Amino acid sequence: MTGLFGGAFDPPHNGHLALARAAIEHFGLERLVVIPTGVAPHKPVATPGAVRLRLAAAAFADVPEAEISSWELDRGVPSYTVETTRWARDRWGEVIFLVGADQFAKLDTWHEPDRVLELARLGVATRPGFEGDALLRLRSQLTDPSRVELFDIEPVPVASTDVRERIRRGEPVEGLVPPPVADLIAELGLYRDGQSEGPAGTLERTERGTENR
Repeated sequence: MTGLFGGAFDPPHNGHLALARAAIEHFGLERLVVIPTGVAPHKPVATPGAVRLRLAAAAFADVPEAEISSWELDRGVPSYTVETTRWARDRWGEVIFLVGADQFAKLDTWHEPDRVLELARLGVATRPGFEGDALLRLRSQLTDPSRVELFDIEPVPVASTDVRERIRRGEPVEGLVPPPVADLIAELGLYRDGQSEGPAGTLERTERGTENR
């Protein structure tokens, strides 16, 4: 089974790794394809795609099942989950798309959600304190509830926005991001002024949220 894990990864943090490892174990994934957001239909992403691709590669370097894909970045046009899952299914067959419980709760706002569920199963990461009953009710309302499976992850209290803000304030991020990510952020001088510049000093803004909808 192949898993798909999309997101801005701006930067990738220990919460991303916790979700990835839990999904690999729960679903017995042979492959986890990590897909940094390309052009986002929703939330802007300031950090250039090539930089986020390097950050993702550094973050998942110690996860043997993980491979980093530049598919969305290479397209250069807005990417929706339905397009990414169609591409992945054509390439690997049956796939499972990993999302957080908060993203699954917004399923009705996704672009062609019914088609997404035809193309891929959804693996929904839940954590203690989240309303599991509400998610189960939402799943029960789907045409084919079997296409959605919930799995537990240990809570990791970190978000990419928090990491960026700490770096902007000159505070340490040890314990929040994998050490190779921290090293690369320092090497490239990322997030120090509240935005991220590429190696050539050009700012790239895209329109895409971490929901990968």
